[in-house]
Amino acid sequence: MTAPAVDRTSVPLRRWILDLGAVALLVGASVLGFWPTFAGPSYLPAAIGGIVLGLAIAAVTTWRRWGLLIVTGLTVAVYFVFGGALALPHTTILGIVPSLETFEKLALGTVTAWKQLLTTVVPVSAIDGHLVVPFLLSLVVTTLAACLALRLPQVVWALLPTGVMLVLVIALGTPEPAFPIVQGLVFAVVAIAWLALRQLWAPQNAAVSVGEVDPSRASQMRMRRLIAGGAVLAIAGGAGVATSAVAAPQQSRHVFRDVIIPPFNIRDYPSPLQAFRKNVRDEASDTLFTVTGLPEDARMRIAVMDQYDGMVYNVTDGGPGSSSAFGPVRSNMSPDAEGIPVTLQVEIDEYRGVWLPDAGSVSQIDFTGDRAEELRRSAYYNTATGTAVVTAALDQGDSYTVDTVLPNEFDDTQLADVEFGNVTLPKQSNVPEELRTLAAETVAGAESPIEQVRALETFLADGGFFSHGLEGEVLSRAGHTAERISTLIGGDQMIGDDEQYAVAMALLAREVGIPARVVMGFYPDEEQAGDAVFTATGDTIHAWVEVNFDGLGWLTFNPTPPEDKVPNDQNTKPKVDPKPQVLQPPPPPQEPVDLPPTLPDDRKGDDESLNILGIIGAILAIGGISLGILALLASPFILIGAWKAARRRSRRHAARTADRISGGWDELADRAVDYGARIPPGGTRAEEAATVAATLTVPQVTTLAQRADAEVFGPTEPTAEDVDAFWTEVDAIVGGLGKDAGFWKRLKARLNLRSLLGGSAMSVGLQNLKDAAAARVRREPGTIESSPRPTTSTSPESETP
Repeated sequence: MTAPAVDRTSVPLRRWILDLGAVALLVGASVLGFWPTFAGPSYLPAAIGGIVLGLAIAAVTTWRRWGLLIVTGLTVAVYFVFGGALALPHTTILGIVPSLETFEKLALGTVTAWKQLLTTVVPVSAIDGHLVVPFLLSLVVTTLAACLALRLPQVVWALLPTGVMLVLVIALGTPEPAFPIVQGLVFAVVAIAWLALRQLWAPQNAAVSVGEVDPSRASQMRMRRLIAGGAVLAIAGGAGVATSAVAAPQQSRHVFRDVIIPPFNIRDYPSPLQAFRKNVRDEASDTLFTVTGLPEDARMRIAVMDQYDGMVYNVTDGGPGSSSAFGPVRSNMSPDAEGIPVTLQVEIDEYRGVWLPDAGSVSQIDFTGDRAEELRRSAYYNTATGTAVVTAALDQGDSYTVDTVLPNEFDDTQLADVEFGNVTLPKQSNVPEELRTLAAETVAGAESPIEQVRALETFLADGGFFSHGLEGEVLSRAGHTAERISTLIGGDQMIGDDEQYAVAMALLAREVGIPARVVMGFYPDEEQAGDAVFTATGDTIHAWVEVNFDGLGWLTFNPTPPEDKVPNDQNTKPKVDPKPQVLQPPPPPQEPVDLPPTLPDDRKGDDESLNILGIIGAILAIGGISLGILALLASPFILIGAWKAARRRSRRHAARTADRISGGWDELADRAVDYGARIPPGGTRAEEAATVAATLTVPQVTTLAQRADAEVFGPTEPTAEDVDAFWTEVDAIVGGLGKDAGFWKRLKARLNLRSLLGGSAMSVGLQNLKDAAAARVRREPGTIESSPRPTTSTSPESETP
């Protein structure tokens, strides 16, 4: 199968540079749309590598005049050879050499990478296999567009794949655009300039006559044309930028991600604060996990909760800035954190659940052990709150290292003139009405923000008593519903533990506009303070409050009374304040229902699970059916090309050199037949050459036919050099057959079956029928027509002197 005819010497170097440069700029402008998906430039090496490799494939295959099959095969080979280093470096040997895992993931990635990219919460991690998408898109589109630009006279065909890629990148991205003005302006300007220059450089549009008469005038005309074109582009670009600034859309754009259900939703898991009393009661002496490297006075965080609905303090699903803005774990997650950098080594023992213990502003989490890869793939982190989740759930034996930055500590003197931070928190609801009045009265005498917070903290810590409500302790119900907090505040005595006091302080603070949230976690008691290894148990679990101060971040406050501060009368029970109250939700049971978090799929209803599985199955089915249909439609063309290529190889490498010469002529005759020459079967080479020369205007075939007869029927066998020279001349003539033909005529010749069926029994039978029909038409009345003599076909390979 021969490639489209391209005369390398007739195409100036400036056109090659223009075409390759324009394709690179158009594809590069398109891949900028992946910036929000990867939250930065981490994907650019893969995308740029795909562009460079695609340009190289297009340039080499066009220069060598290789056909569609070779271009496709070379593209596939480049994808597998360089895909590991550019898209999956963590699977390669030394970051370069592909491994078996690399080839496996690259092969599967052509089908599954699209679904994984759309079903992963953005920003996606570059080391999680998502780089396959920008690399594959850049490689394929660049190769296709550059090949079309270099091989076809009309550059508009090369704009089609680049335009499709721009739309596809937008659809695969996020609702928030990356650089819409830059993308649109670059794409429009490059496309218009490319079309104009190609039209200007076209031979039929060259100002030959003017240049011959007055070269200086021709130069001035070209310069004026270039200046005018540049002015038009500048004005159009400026108008486009101004229009986009004025007419910016009010709503975010719709992308594929909007209709794909993500596999992770933080609200699939119950708030860890609901199990606080259970942890205290059932795991008091159990070793949950150990931490090596935790500084003195530092705390291990489990979860941050910032939304209250009257029943539970929970994480939210309100978007960025809230505790639901979880993204896949990656490196350098907190680049702007200030404080003390530390490295913590965590070993999981009896601890279970999806909430990952961490501390400070985490920069990186590295999992170790047998389940390291499973945990890494299911790990998500919220940079706004510092909360980490692993949907695979932690189990005994799991371990990981946390690189983090612990915040600096500030005293009240340093905070005297610091205002509260301007942060957005979810709206709380069903808060007891009396809390607003109580909060206002408590902070009435405070003059600064830190004094307001200290007033609320002191009111609870000094005015309340501590009790977990366990055996032998003063009655203290679990939970933190609106009814429970109202009972705590309105009773004769405030009795509770960290769960109630932390929630009460956060609610009071929010009622007077203080940005506060509840945190649950672990920190050492006095006996473990300063130990090299911190052992987390049920006795060391706590809940506290964090308040945001401008420029300093979230600072810790402890509203819970000391554990040794208990009521003197063991029978004292809190009484409800008789003041009128709003209708509150009914109280929960004495102990909260034990709902250990499990994987999202285990907690979802059958209908939702089936819905998600159905969507994923539909995506895979549609993709598989589409690939199958494309393969089925392309199979006849691939079969024809392979058939012709195999026959060419057998002729070129025949056992006898004379047969190679004869095969070279047969190859030329077959290509001429594909381009429309009507060569009758059984003719000599001279007769075939005359037909080809007359039909396709290729006079040099007559000389080549004489040379072939001389070589085949000569007294000696042709040498290998004679064979190479003969085939070189054959390839030059065959390449020139489609030089003046259009793209569709060359494609039709590639897929023509006449040369494959020539000389076959079917072809001979059809020719005999046509001859008989023609004889009947010419038959004169009254004459007796004899039976038509069958036409015999002499195979070129069996031709004898």
